[in-house]
Amino acid sequence: MMPLIAIVGRPNVGKSTLFNRLIGEKKAIVLDTPGVTRDRNYGEASWGGRTFSVVDTGGFEPQASEGIVAAMRRQALLAVEEAELVLFVVDARSGLMQADREVADILRRGRVNVLYVVNKVDAKGQDELALEFYELGAETLYTVSAEHGRGVGRLLDAVAKQLPPIEIDEDDEFITRVALVGRPNVGKSTLANRLLGDERM
Repeated sequence: MMPLIAIVGRPNVGKSTLFNRLIGEKKAIVLDTPGVTRDRNYGEASWGGRTFSVVDTGGFEPQASEGIVAAMRRQALLAVEEAELVLFVVDARSGLMQADREVADILRRGRVNVLYVVNKVDAKGQDELALEFYELGAETLYTVSAEHGRGVGRLLDAVAKQLPPIEIDEDDEFITRVALVGRPNVGKSTLANRLLGDERM
C-alpha cells in the first residue's frame, strides 16, 4: 500500500493548486473562491523513485461546528488520521492568520509529521514574506508557488525523505478500480460512502 500525504490548511491558500501540481494533472477544481473543495480528493504522485498517494482536503475551519463547513473540517481531520505526512499550507500573500495558528495547534497534537508549506511565493525576492510563519513553531519553511512550480522540487525532496521504507504488497496488482457515474443528485456520493464504509464524500 502506498504511503499517503495529506494537504491541509485554511480555505483558499492554494491546497488544490498544490495537489494538481504534485500529481501532474488538473484533477482538483481550482477557483479563487473559498470552499470549492469539500470532499477528500485522492491522486498519485512520484518523486525520487518513490510513488505515493496525495489527498487534497477542503478548507480547514478550526471553529466550525455545524453545516457543510463542519463536514469539511471532519474530512480534513480524517485525512490527517490516515496520512503518513501532512503538508500544512499557508498563504504568503495573506500573511499569518489566527486560523493558521489554530490549525497548527491541532496538527501539533496529532501523531503525524508536518511540513510547513508557504504558498504563493512567486518570486525569489518574496521569500521574506514567509518569515512570520516561523511563529507557528516550524523548524523549516518550504516556500513554493504551486501555480508556477517554484520551490516544489525542494518540497518533494523533503517529502521523499519522510516517507516510510518501501513495502511490497503482492495484492496491489489485483486492485480493481470502480467509477460511479450518473447525473447530479442521484446519490453517487451516498453510494460511494456506503461501499467504502467511510464518510469520504
